[in-house]
Amino acid sequence: MAPWPILSIVTFLPLLGAALIMLLPQTQAGERNVRWTALWTSVITFIVSLFILVYFDPTNPGFQLIERADWIPGTGIIYQKGVDGISIWFVLVSTFLTPICIISAWQAIHNRVREFMIAMLVLETMMVGMFSALDIILLYVFFEGVLIPMFLIIGIWGGQRRVYAAFKFFLYTLLGSVLMLLAILAMYLQTGTTDLIVILHSPFSRELQIWMWLAYFASFAVKMPMWPVHTWLPDAHVEAPTAGSVILAAVLLKMGGYGFIRFSVQMLPDASAYFAPFMFSLSIVAIIYTSLVALVQTDMKKLIAYSSVAHMGFVTLGIFTLNQEGIDGAVFQMLSHAIVSGALFLCVGVVYDRLHTREIARYGGMARTMPRYALVFAVFMLASVGLPGTSGFIGEFLALIGAFQVNRWAAFLATTGIILGAAYMLVLYRRLFYGEITKDDVRAMPDLNWREMGFFAPLLALTLWMGIYPSSFKDLIDPSVAQIVAHQSHATGQSPRAAAIPAPLIHAVQVEASR
Repeated sequence: MAPWPILSIVTFLPLLGAALIMLLPQTQAGERNVRWTALWTSVITFIVSLFILVYFDPTNPGFQLIERADWIPGTGIIYQKGVDGISIWFVLVSTFLTPICIISAWQAIHNRVREFMIAMLVLETMMVGMFSALDIILLYVFFEGVLIPMFLIIGIWGGQRRVYAAFKFFLYTLLGSVLMLLAILAMYLQTGTTDLIVILHSPFSRELQIWMWLAYFASFAVKMPMWPVHTWLPDAHVEAPTAGSVILAAVLLKMGGYGFIRFSVQMLPDASAYFAPFMFSLSIVAIIYTSLVALVQTDMKKLIAYSSVAHMGFVTLGIFTLNQEGIDGAVFQMLSHAIVSGALFLCVGVVYDRLHTREIARYGGMARTMPRYALVFAVFMLASVGLPGTSGFIGEFLALIGAFQVNRWAAFLATTGIILGAAYMLVLYRRLFYGEITKDDVRAMPDLNWREMGFFAPLLALTLWMGIYPSSFKDLIDPSVAQIVAHQSHATGQSPRAAAIPAPLIHAVQVEASR
């Protein structure tokens, strides 16, 4: 147990940095100080967040580092925070990527720098708060609070159609969240509390579970996003500045997956088992359809955005297998996608800062003039398609193992998404880096500078670390997932589905994945 309220400190420390930025003078020197204040605030927040790992007990599957205080007396609504083996990683991803985004925006953002840095720090507070909240009203406040800074980041610092993209993003996510609030109110009226730990162990009737599951589905499906409510994502990615795209892909999409695990599977086990075939169907359509759409994209950001929808299809497929391998794979895939997709959007930002275009046809032959950039892009591209030895392989493989135990056809159809993913990413790489250089401005582009190599280096290290030594992450995830699976099977009165593949093979794969 931590001797100090570490989760609250990590949550609200960025707000302190935002307040300091507001006090700085609006001069040229003040603008430079704004950047450094935002960077040091985010770096210190990340360093402090590492102590969460120090105080966390990996053998305990329950919530730890719990902080509790009265919030609204007499209502049962409390301020309560804590993390388990799943949410701890999303907290750390949020604090890890924020300083990288601030560094990436160092030269890309020229107007209203003060407001941009404040928005980034407020966004960090909302992300950390959401993943560590253990009161459903508190969680909802942070869940919705994320919309405001991201809406401003897209709408003010985005591209030509930024206002349209910002409003589309806001309205899509807000509409789903209204139904989420109705489900939260139903839980509150049923249990008399908003304590998430109490609600997790509170039984609900099957009929009520189904209605609440649908309400949560409306919110989390949009946030992930799932097909067919994914159309806001390509627009938001294309128009958002690079830092906004990184946070959107790496963290905000994971709120939907986290919500499915925490609310749908844990709180509503009967409804989750009932709707699992429905989720399989949507996941498979998302994987295949959006992969095909990605194949014909001419804009780099749109291609990566559609690939994100396909990767999130593997996440929902793994979650609703309702078994250890599937949910393990879903969580690992979310962590991997956070690193890899964030890095790919940073790769796009590198060349966009030089030529101010994302059209694939404008480039070509860059391997000759930008070899360091070509190598970095290749690593993240291969991780995106799930090359063994990279982070992308572990999550997809475990999710497919879980799906194969439940539904062989679902696993088979989902596997086609891996083939399509390799196709569109390799086509993108070939068009960007091979062939003749026909344009002088492409030939004149400089290779990665020290600042860019600085924010790519930790992402490269994590991508390889997660692929080579996945047990360093899975050791924390496994106990919490095992508890979720046991709770789900006990609530539904069914044991987890027996493996549809030979047990020795499953054991061998699990041993290999844990190395």
